Amino acid sequence: MTNFDADILCELRDLQEVAIRTEKHPNTAVVIWVAVADEEVFVRSVRGTKGRWYRDLAAGGPATLQFAGRRLAVLGARRVSAMVVPDRAAPILCEGWKVGPSHYLN
Repeated sequence: MTNFDADILCELRDLQEVAIRTEKHPNTAVVIWVAVADEEVFVRSVRGTKGRWYRDLAAGGPATLQFAGRRLAVLGARRVSAMVVPDRAAPILCEGWKVGPSHYLN
């Protein structure tokens, strides 16, 4: 699967949080955690599967990540139940999503 370009990955790798807006709720941004591992981008919710944006992605809707003045259209590529990110002091173990650029995903 095609992923984000190197510049976007570098920017996201340096962040811990981004905002997400879903197509179903475009007027409300929610701050979420982001991590980059093996050139893939993962997002997770403090509320897990109960988070509204999480449920919107599960239903197949697109979303927009916002960070550093950018808006990046994404789709949830697959659900993950655990993530271990070696760059972090502690592993991230959670329910979350791998996301990719919306123009590359079906």
